[in-house]
Amino acid sequence: MASVAGTAFAVSVRPPRRLQQVSNHLSGLKSVSFTSQRKSFVSIRSAPRFRISCAAKPETLEKVCSIVKKQLALAENALVTGESTFVQLGADSLDTVEVVMGLEEEFGISVEEENAQTIQTVQDAADMIEILLEKKNAA
Repeated sequence: MASVAGTAFAVSVRPPRRLQQVSNHLSGLKSVSFTSQRKSFVSIRSAPRFRISCAAKPETLEKVCSIVKKQLALAENALVTGESTFVQLGADSLDTVEVVMGLEEEFGISVEEENAQTIQTVQDAADMIEILLEKKNAA
């Protein structure tokens, strides 16, 4: 008899065929334990999630935070950080477009629509600006 418990996994061992069929139906698991009559695999855990980013310069991030506050008419004491999402800040899609337009004007860049649609956080916006400024200065 086999049992599976957990929430997201990537396993490099090959479980018995029957267990493999069960595991094919699971996704998004963080840990999993397998037991069978012959072998036991105790709690295989995946690495914690991490984020890779360009890590924009602090002054760029600070300027972006200021522009976001201004464009969204947030209170001066409102907390806006790199991890802040536009949804958390109360922005709808039109607000986000206005923020991007404000960033374009302030930094003298042009953001393509595909790039603008990938922006979810203030850090995303700052990272994108750094990349566009590098391309602009290299040209």
